Amino acid sequence: MSYSSNGNRPKLSEKGLLTPDNCVVALIDHQGQMLFGTSNFDRQGIINNTVAISKAARVFDVPVVLSTVETKSFSGNLWPQIRAVFPEQELIERSFMNSWDDKNFVAAIQKTGRKKIVLAGLWTETCVALPTIQAIHDGYEIYVLEDCCGDVSQLAHDNAMKRVIQAGAKPVTSLSTMLEWQRDWANRDTYDAMMDIIKTHYGTYGIGVEYAYTMVHGAPATKFSEYVVPTAAMAHK
Repeated sequence: MSYSSNGNRPKLSEKGLLTPDNCVVALIDHQGQMLFGTSNFDRQGIINNTVAISKAARVFDVPVVLSTVETKSFSGNLWPQIRAVFPEQELIERSFMNSWDDKNFVAAIQKTGRKKIVLAGLWTETCVALPTIQAIHDGYEIYVLEDCCGDVSQLAHDNAMKRVIQAGAKPVTSLSTMLEWQRDWANRDTYDAMMDIIKTHYGTYGIGVEYAYTMVHGAPATKFSEYVVPTAAMAHK
């Protein structure tokens, strides 16, 4: 039996599928001002799904490239929810709308040595479509995390997705990607962490897992961190 690059998990078959060993995740422009202009999809859902795939990338040791655009002059900081998952990671700051025009972004992708890019960003028609089309042109396979993307209108998002699919990109979701990385319920080294992400971020699926654990298998109820009401001083730190 062969093993994955981290030496613990059995190596999964590829045959056109994503594995933790053959892809890189690129998250582009998940910033405040970009979310303000998003209207085609529930914005809290975009945050939730992007944080979920960020956590999954950590669990499965998938390399991640984080990029922001015009942080100080327009777009604002990377969402703190994502920064909490990658507290030490350097961000690739750009002026280019198309991240594939930025040599540092492309170099970060190339450094991973991986030809499959799992990509998401705001907005779909520009920050997702443009690098997707050019990366495909340069020989990469692109998997667009559609539930982690958004645009100024439903038409803009839908047209962007049509465009990238016509160019050869594959639409996926955060949950489908994580399950594709897991693939085998017997892979116990990632199972518990994956279930934690599901229970935290995936609504009725998560509640169903909690129900099965507690009511069918007799496991203790999941305990989340106790909520502490912030004081005025804490809230402004």
